[in-house]
Amino acid sequence: MNELQRTINSREIAKQVGKAHKDLMRDIRQYIGYLAESKDGLGDFGGERKVAPSEFFIESTYTSEQGKKLPCYECTKQGCEMIGNKMIGKKGVQFTAYYVQQFNQMEQHIKEEVDYSQLSPKLQMMLQLGQALAKQEMATKRIEDKVDNISEIVALNSTDWRKDARTLINKIAQLKGGFGAYQEVQTAIYEELERRASCRLSIRLTNMRGNAALNGASKSKIDKMNKLDVIAEDKKLLEIYLAVVKEFAIQHGVGDYDRP
Repeated sequence: MNELQRTINSREIAKQVGKAHKDLMRDIRQYIGYLAESKDGLGDFGGERKVAPSEFFIESTYTSEQGKKLPCYECTKQGCEMIGNKMIGKKGVQFTAYYVQQFNQMEQHIKEEVDYSQLSPKLQMMLQLGQALAKQEMATKRIEDKVDNISEIVALNSTDWRKDARTLINKIAQLKGGFGAYQEVQTAIYEELERRASCRLSIRLTNMRGNAALNGASKSKIDKMNKLDVIAEDKKLLEIYLAVVKEFAIQHGVGDYDRP
């Protein structure tokens, strides 16, 4: 929710409705085209006031993980209603509940705001001082969190590497959209490890399980073996894995990650 404009970003909407952002952008551009075609606003439907597309969708941009500026839209409540009306079934109901709740919360927030212009000059000055101190404290906390995150990246070593690497991968996943992206990140790290080490972890895992079976290991123990166990047995693979995890964390901005 954008509190200043009372809008919801198209990227957030795409996430809520389970649609690729590029596909939602295509739909929104189509809606804007339809609105623009009606020179007299609602035209044949009896509307007298000209309706501007910006009352529904406001052009905006965001910075991608690669540092590129890409297009998006800030969607007003009317824009969300237009998107929601095109959806049927469970997703349509869930999205409607989501945006109605978001906008109701914003309206309640506005109602609860105090008109500080009615306060005495002394109270207004104290309020401004308090707000300045709060902003300063928040900025300091962001810097401290950034330092802590960078320290976690640098501290990743072979001592407790599984736990520390998992923590960093979780943070990368959150920056990519949530914990659901964990497997995607881990797979990408494995692929980069295989490229650098010129090996196939799946083949090595199969061999490891075979050797364990020959040595009388239980089926449950064999089934629990994974690619991290393969990495743990090879010092070179472990060094490469830790290096790749660190690089991924830096590339995805974990050092800039603000803790909740």
